[in-house]
Amino acid sequence: MQGRIIKQISNQYTVAIKDKIFTCNARGKFKNMGLSPLVGDMVDINTDTRTIEKILPRKNELYRPTVANVDCSLIVTSIKKPDLSLSLLDKLITIILAKNVKPIIVLTKLDLIDNQAKRKLKPIINYYKSLDIPVLTNKNIFKLKRLLKNQVVVLTGQTGAGKSTLINKFDKSLNVETKPISDALNRGVHTTRHTEIYKIGHIYLVDTPGFSALDLKDISISDLKNTFKEFNNYSCAYKDCTHDAEKGCGVKIALENGKILQTRYQNYLRFLKEIYESSSKLYK
Repeated sequence: MQGRIIKQISNQYTVAIKDKIFTCNARGKFKNMGLSPLVGDMVDINTDTRTIEKILPRKNELYRPTVANVDCSLIVTSIKKPDLSLSLLDKLITIILAKNVKPIIVLTKLDLIDNQAKRKLKPIINYYKSLDIPVLTNKNIFKLKRLLKNQVVVLTGQTGAGKSTLINKFDKSLNVETKPISDALNRGVHTTRHTEIYKIGHIYLVDTPGFSALDLKDISISDLKNTFKEFNNYSCAYKDCTHDAEKGCGVKIALENGKILQTRYQNYLRFLKEIYESSSKLYK
């Protein structure tokens, strides 16, 4: 029978087939194939032996969080406690777009900043919206549910940003554990210990362990450029321009004219350097 893996704890996988739940082990052959079942995988299982027999082809997979067959990602982004990190936000957008997953930014803890801070935040929000990335708050639950209908949705963002709280807003009966953030560390305490899919109406919502750092694994310079899609609006003197030190770079001219957000460009250069350094280590 065919179903979807909705939870993994250690070597045990919870598979949902319609309204039935099966706890399964994976066949040893997957290890020999260098393949591991992931939450989100569509699989064939033997319901008598409770074993996963086959993993169906994936349309995509993400790392940290590790999940397969994702349609879109809610990037849960705290404005305060922990403070807004545009570097982390841009890195998540890059990783998500590189895997052909649609990003949606969900802002949390807006009640912790004053009106002046909100006014400074507005042009940043408008910039991301101009990239065709929806930006909502965790109070826009009705609109979020409409956007996410019939999709597999992964929640991601740094620890303490409010992912578990958002899930509870989708369905209060889930009562997902939440904890306050550490004032000393300005980051949250991990509450999610494993990756799990919650079916909420017509939405498959994936809760994942939080994190505060990510690497750009398997992302090439070409991939990176494509995920900063506003750069495609400007022509450069060279087709292979990396928008760094080249003369006649349309992206740098647009930046000087205020058409590109400074933090976006700075984060692009930071990620570009990270990819260069990662490549040099690989070929040493």
